[in-house]
Amino acid sequence: MGRELANAFPEAARVFEEADEVLGVHLSRLAWEGPEAELTLTKNAQPALLVHSVAVLRVAGAWLGSVSMAAGHSLGEFTAHVAAGTLSFQDALGAVRLRGELMFAAGEQRPGTMAAILGLEDEAVEAVCRAVGEGGKVCVPANYNSSGQVVISGEVAGVEEAMVLAKEAGARKAIPLTVSGAFHSPLMAYAVEGLREKLSEVNFSDPTYPVISNVTAEPVVMGSQVRDLLVEQLTSPVRWSASVERMVGLGAERFVELGPGSVLCGLNRRNARGLPCVSLGSPTDLDTLES
Repeated sequence: MGRELANAFPEAARVFEEADEVLGVHLSRLAWEGPEAELTLTKNAQPALLVHSVAVLRVAGAWLGSVSMAAGHSLGEFTAHVAAGTLSFQDALGAVRLRGELMFAAGEQRPGTMAAILGLEDEAVEAVCRAVGEGGKVCVPANYNSSGQVVISGEVAGVEEAMVLAKEAGARKAIPLTVSGAFHSPLMAYAVEGLREKLSEVNFSDPTYPVISNVTAEPVVMGSQVRDLLVEQLTSPVRWSASVERMVGLGAERFVELGPGSVLCGLNRRNARGLPCVSLGSPTDLDTLES
């Protein structure tokens, strides 16, 4: 993860070196060599994703031209704020490392899981979750990814019941996800105060361009708003489809996805139909952009 990028671009390698120094661990070695089971632990995966995305940003920055707005899905909201200058890379690294540790601990305190519901509209998924809640179990929408794709989160029994009810309501698929906790649900409450305390030490500047909040799907233009929104995000759903729709409404004409994979560009086939989207994560991707 990120090794080819660091080998190809000195500025990317410096981002990984900086992360190792800030965190006091060889995150770069773990990202490049594994073992995968350790890399995918929440406390490691979250800073590794941040580092990879910022490394791409540092390489691609001059080619991207003028950026008018940004957004990030869950953890990616931290990357978006680094890109916009709201907080420093170093501060984001420390916060994201702790965020991962706290979220993992919250999963141990109150075990839970998540599942993707495909082929059912938002309102129908919400109705399923309400029905589960009325039965005394916790299950809520966690990620509104696109029309017909909502991730639910909650207690294991609640999510399992919701999967059955969703299929009965007409869902095409209900897919359990391999996660260490019920992210973006009330079961993450254990992580809230720890992250709030950590972010109280961070200086938040006004972003150089609006960053769309996961919680509100509205543009954030003042640094003073960011801390509470990043904390609230832990227990609130990621309103991704609404966020992209808001960006389009604000005049977005082209999207660039930074970091590993191309999931968000895939979602844009529904969320921003007809608008170009390019994923940048590897030297090959960046060579294509340069040409």
